[in-house]
Amino acid sequence: MRIMISAGGTGGGVYPALAVAGALRRLYEDLSLTFVGARGDMARDLVRRADVRFDSYHEVLAGPMHGVPRTQQLISALKILVGIVQSLALVIRLRPQVLFLTGGWVGFPVAVACWLLRRPIVIYVPDIEPGLTLKLLGRFFAHSIAVTVADTRAFFPGKRVVETGYPLRPEILQARREDGLRALGLDPQRQTLLVFGGSRGSRSINTAMARIAPALLADDVQIVHITGRLDWEGVQAQHAALSDAEKAHYQIHAFLPDIGQAFAAADLVVSRAGAATLAEYPQHELPAILVPYPYAWRYQKVNADWLVTRGAALQVDDQRLDEDLLPAIRSLFGQPERLQAMRAAMAALKRPDGAENIARLLAETAAR
Repeated sequence: MRIMISAGGTGGGVYPALAVAGALRRLYEDLSLTFVGARGDMARDLVRRADVRFDSYHEVLAGPMHGVPRTQQLISALKILVGIVQSLALVIRLRPQVLFLTGGWVGFPVAVACWLLRRPIVIYVPDIEPGLTLKLLGRFFAHSIAVTVADTRAFFPGKRVVETGYPLRPEILQARREDGLRALGLDPQRQTLLVFGGSRGSRSINTAMARIAPALLADDVQIVHITGRLDWEGVQAQHAALSDAEKAHYQIHAFLPDIGQAFAAADLVVSRAGAATLAEYPQHELPAILVPYPYAWRYQKVNADWLVTRGAALQVDDQRLDEDLLPAIRSLFGQPERLQAMRAAMAALKRPDGAENIARLLAETAAR
């Protein structure tokens, strides 16, 4: 079985692709896996660090067409044309039986090449509402569309849509609370707040947390703050100004290689509302205060609303972090029964088999 996987843009596209690749390796022996990324994209480093073997890695040209100046659109259009030619050459040479896409600009030239050469395409949509690229590829090129939750079917009328769940990485699935507490050096008697803005970080969340951290520490809350690299130096300086007693229960990290341990150890998380929150938080029954990223289309708002309406999360507007974040955290930590109800609501959404479900869908498509 020969499968080509293409993803890029952010970790939100690459990590699900890697999880599915790992499931394919576990389930099937006669397998050839190829990864196609965009030239200069972050996917290369993530694929190289992943504990998944690919038989080959390739890069083609691609670029954004939406939300960029007209000059950038013209440059991207030229890159995409070249990328289509490059992708055609790859598909002719490697003869994949199916193409799997999870997002990123690179998906368009690779999908066009496979469509022209009559290779079936399976797309995975991680967010509840698909981004523009996945929406177009799903409607016009996809043989099948895998989705995290059934609500996404409404965006693809007339298409074959399969609810698979989100493909979680093994390190997320295997993390345990006791191991997380021990690995992070946390006090099991204190309530643990995880603050997480994604791989690049969130400036507004980082700024708000620096302001309210002393008050939370005074409430006997311990904090694990994953800042991302964007604000690392500034957060370090603010952390250095704390007393030794405060620092003992407030740890900061630019990046945690095993984020699953932090999810498992935490009692509450404050974060953005990327697609992974739909699965990673339920997997660890982790109540959330979600702050959707406000400067892009509404994908994160839709994700947050979905969890809020199911009683698993609260939502705070990015513009109101200074006013609302501290009261929201204190309210939840001060009402154990409410926090437990949110934990139970998250647990009801747990679905650990997403990667295997997508792997089987790809094998089924390849066999046709």
